[in-house]
Amino acid sequence: MQFSERASFCKNFLAKQLLTLMDEKKTNLAFSVDVTNCQSLLELADLIGPEICVLKTHIDILNDFTIDFTKKLVHLAKKHHFLIFEDRKFADIGNTVKQQYQGGMYRIADWADIVNAHSISGPGVIEALMYPGLTKQRGLLMLAEMSSKNNLTDAIYAQKTLEMAEQFPEFVIGFISQRKLSNNPNWIYFSPGIQLDPGKDELGQQYVTPHTAITHHQTDIIIVGRGILQADDPLAEAKKYREAGWKAYLSTN
Repeated sequence: MQFSERASFCKNFLAKQLLTLMDEKKTNLAFSVDVTNCQSLLELADLIGPEICVLKTHIDILNDFTIDFTKKLVHLAKKHHFLIFEDRKFADIGNTVKQQYQGGMYRIADWADIVNAHSISGPGVIEALMYPGLTKQRGLLMLAEMSSKNNLTDAIYAQKTLEMAEQFPEFVIGFISQRKLSNNPNWIYFSPGIQLDPGKDELGQQYVTPHTAITHHQTDIIIVGRGILQADDPLAEAKKYREAGWKAYLSTN
């Protein structure tokens, strides 16, 4: 199915919005902008924003974070028509997770369209995020698989994560995974560890190409970080990834 067709199967508003955005903007590229100061992040978001459907952040690595920064980031998301995904990876008991999501210095629920969580702590983590999240029309991704070498997310873990997500389709929009987990068209799959040339880094990150991720593993969105960040011309490189990801998607439809 095309993204526009799949949107009608989604019970979560944000999932519908994301699939529609991808279809209209003709991109399935997510940019992981892992820099350590706010100005650099905003400059990159403004530069790469026209090429992407999602901007992924790790807000706690910023050395100079302020709430004003998040307001500027939300403005850029509206300007360039992308969603913000805070890669927080919640993994605690429900009461703690709820406070981490809503409060503290980051107030993630106020500006991040999408967050994610490990399933290791059980369905309570979803329930804790769901109540504040749904009031703000947010969405949740579950971490079913990871791209690092020798990680513990085996096939059984992925299946249990899927089963957990199926209990909350109004809030869970999909998965961080290396492959498609279900034939249900409402789930959106974000694939990390993407580079134009396959390989690995010195800390165990394993890379696959956009073509492999989308056509062979049947995922939807390619997450690219260092492949763009470390390029001499990040915008030109982002355009290459966007083209490669969209070409792979078109070949499956």
